[in-house]
Amino acid sequence: MSLGDSFQYSLPFQVGSYQVHPDGKISLTSLADFLQEIAWRHADSADFGRNLLESNLMWVLSRLDIRVQKSPTWGEKIQAFTAGRGADKLFAFREFLILDQNGEVLVRAMSSWLLLHTETKRPQRPEVVLPARLFDPTQKPDWQPEKIRILGEEIYQETLKVRYSDLDLNNHVNNTSYILWVENILRENNFQPNELLINYQAECILGDEVSLSLWVKDQEMLVQGLVGEKLVLLARSKN
Repeated sequence: MSLGDSFQYSLPFQVGSYQVHPDGKISLTSLADFLQEIAWRHADSADFGRNLLESNLMWVLSRLDIRVQKSPTWGEKIQAFTAGRGADKLFAFREFLILDQNGEVLVRAMSSWLLLHTETKRPQRPEVVLPARLFDPTQKPDWQPEKIRILGEEIYQETLKVRYSDLDLNNHVNNTSYILWVENILRENNFQPNELLINYQAECILGDEVSLSLWVKDQEMLVQGLVGEKLVLLARSKN
């Protein structure tokens, strides 16, 4: 039995020239694009995806933990897998796996999601819409993305403005745009992340000015994002 057999949905991808860093290895942002795409394809295939908008419900990514064992490179053909991994209170969990053509593990990731009412933004119980065969509400994974706390020494700060290209279908900043901001600040400060944990704290909209600060603690780098006094993101990375 292969590693992918324990997952529920799979898609092939090929790494494009526009998805890699100058060293030819895929960016974390592009990896997150793949994960977002397969998550939506899986949800749509089982009627708990975009169709929920008709009931004024939407999925919001709360936390994402990406662990790269070996970076896919330009032109490489890969296979991405995903599966529901149960629920815990208001959180639904989704796991990801990326393999190369020989079945070698390249990337593992775990995510937690909230189901929100589109108008009130109040969380809903995920089992209301999740098919039990895919997300068993009585089960929860041992691996859950952690809550991040900012500790250590602040070493850098910058401010950026939310642009139109940052927005998603809901006119909020796409979760992969947050990762792009984090990846840029890390790499421009000579840190090459192989692991990234991100907590999505609040939404950003067009025109928001986001203050990003970079912190160091032992072998970890942490990033905090604020809009005014509102906390919008926390990230922790290891190389």
